[in-house]
Amino acid sequence: MKKLISWNVNGLRACLNKGFLDFFREADADIFCIQESKLQEGQISLELPGYHQYWNYAEKKGYSGTAVFTKEEPLSVSCGIGIEEHDREGRVITLEFDHYYIVTVYTPNSQDELKRLSYRMEWEDAFLAYLKSLEEKKPVIFCGDLNVAHREIDLKNPKTNRSNAGFTDEEREKFTKLTEAGFIDTFRHFYPDLEGAYSWWSYRFHARERNTGWRIDYFLTSPSLEDSLVDALIYKDVQGSDHCPVGLIINMEN
Repeated sequence: MKKLISWNVNGLRACLNKGFLDFFREADADIFCIQESKLQEGQISLELPGYHQYWNYAEKKGYSGTAVFTKEEPLSVSCGIGIEEHDREGRVITLEFDHYYIVTVYTPNSQDELKRLSYRMEWEDAFLAYLKSLEEKKPVIFCGDLNVAHREIDLKNPKTNRSNAGFTDEEREKFTKLTEAGFIDTFRHFYPDLEGAYSWWSYRFHARERNTGWRIDYFLTSPSLEDSLVDALIYKDVQGSDHCPVGLIINMEN
């Protein structure tokens, strides 16, 4: 049995001051992925006994960035998806194990007024192609902040957000393409009709107190892993970021 966790920490240094290590130790995950570390190499020295650490940094300071902490040493590690224009922002890390790949991703935000939507569409196609290329070799588990609420059930106010970043028809369609390619949204696999299950809340308007949220953080897996899935988790009460951690319990060996 493996316990996997993913958390957009919205700046790791800030999150460390808000209880990150308490949750990290309590969770005792086999693999712990973070997004939006907002770090450059050498800015932090994190003591995590028993874990191997792998980092990917954005060229731009204080922006984006991902990391993976794993108890089991992987066979190989790679950063990015092998396309230069998509690999400048530290958004992807891939770990290869004997029987599967783990990929953590921080999907580009389409931004206010959808300024980056066209780039986001290019990213989505390239990332799906990357996942499928991995899947030709062995099954894939990928997780992270995908910056989209897939269906109306995945956010509190779908009607007023139809044209906002994270809930445009275009972004939702790209997520549908992931599922049509066979990838399983593990949370909806276990809880297809559960309302009010969110992983991100605005810092404004007391959104978290009111649970006015969005589910934009995910674990997805290749269809061949369906029978190994045990549970999907949202740690809604864990503070420290505007996102909360999400998790996956899966029954498999390395």
